[in-house]
Amino acid sequence: MAKIYQANEIRNVALMGGSGSGKTTLIESMLFEAGVTKRRGTIEGQNTGSDYFPVEKEYGYSVFSTVCNIEFNNRKLNIIDCAGSDDFVGGTDAALQMVGSAVIVLSANEGVTVGTENNFRLAESKRKPLAFVINKCDHENADFEKVYNQLRETFGNKCTLMQYPVNAGAGFNAAIDVLKGKMLVWKAEGGAPEEKEIPASEQEKVAEMRQQLQEQAAEADETLLDKFLGEGLTDEEIMQGLKSVYADGSMYPVICTSGLKDMGIRRLMDFLLTMAPSPAQFSYPTIDGKAVTPVDDAPASLYVFKTGVEPHVGEVNYFRVMQGVVRAGDDMQNMERGSKERISQLFSVAGSMRTPVDEVHAGDIAATVKLKDTRTGNTLNVKDCDLQYAPITYPEPKYRRAIRPVNEADNEKLAALLTRMHEEDPTWVVEQSKELKQTIVSGQGEFHLRTLKWRLE
Repeated sequence: MAKIYQANEIRNVALMGGSGSGKTTLIESMLFEAGVTKRRGTIEGQNTGSDYFPVEKEYGYSVFSTVCNIEFNNRKLNIIDCAGSDDFVGGTDAALQMVGSAVIVLSANEGVTVGTENNFRLAESKRKPLAFVINKCDHENADFEKVYNQLRETFGNKCTLMQYPVNAGAGFNAAIDVLKGKMLVWKAEGGAPEEKEIPASEQEKVAEMRQQLQEQAAEADETLLDKFLGEGLTDEEIMQGLKSVYADGSMYPVICTSGLKDMGIRRLMDFLLTMAPSPAQFSYPTIDGKAVTPVDDAPASLYVFKTGVEPHVGEVNYFRVMQGVVRAGDDMQNMERGSKERISQLFSVAGSMRTPVDEVHAGDIAATVKLKDTRTGNTLNVKDCDLQYAPITYPEPKYRRAIRPVNEADNEKLAALLTRMHEEDPTWVVEQSKELKQTIVSGQGEFHLRTLKWRLE
């Protein structure tokens, strides 16, 4: 039987990063290290867990945001892997509305890109705690120090090293963990590192960095500041303070990894599960100004933030339980559309993989199928619950094209498919122009509309 996780044991995180940052490979190693998959897929092999749509396999990078439920160290990490291209910002917008924090991935050989800056602005606009992962530390042209300095120049001195590689480049296999006060060394296959004492050559640098971490932790509250100025902070107090300054956006932790070599992945997951805020720490606003806290002891209420249309399955609705416990077989009311829905099946998901579950608790993220009349942005409640959540705000379209079928007889079929595509991605906007007597489709860019054409075909 599946383990039940309470809201304080769950972390909901958006994984962001520009094209080429290695984000898909990174999450592939996370799924492998958590035992979700038996082997790591590759983009070249077109068998990764998070990029499983045919269009993503053909393009070689993410198009849709993908939910991955990961259990690790007796806690639950719900990662929403967001598309790297700005053309698919709609999925990222929806993901950020559902999570408690965000991680931006960038590569140690390319550094800060336009994609990094766009992701940062988006996460900041939603006021999400933010961490940076400098990935691809094994790349032959990796320059970790240069990229870290770029981060500080671009985003300020809130960027704070939690770890740094000892030997970035083709031979990368060791990193200094400033928080742990240890050197982590990986075998060639990656995975769990061996913890060693910090070499004498690095001790002065680490002592200075730990002092900086203490100073930042002391800024969390006056009690910690008094202790810091007196006898100093214990490791536990440093962690307590850092959690606070990270959660309120006063610090952007920086972590190093190699997704390809599976190095630093366990530590990254452990960091997120330990440091990132849980759903229990936040309330969620309703359209009439109520604040909903994710507790089990309340009438069940969920919010659908993503709808996927998948071959052989049909519509898959991804949701977060806002309060209460949602159980398979529950009858619920769609607050926007006034219709009744039965939750016939519930699934824990990891990209293309779905595991049936009996119930989903407050703060958790899951999926269901075969809902008759539910769309992205809808609230479903059990009887006698009248909560309704604010809709996701999407960016305005930037690019427009006229569209018509090859055969006029297919006009109705095209209209029905365009409606389905809009439900899958609300940033695909469809309008009938009476003046032009044309169907106009709008999106975030040429690539976005080309993907719509691919999906229709």
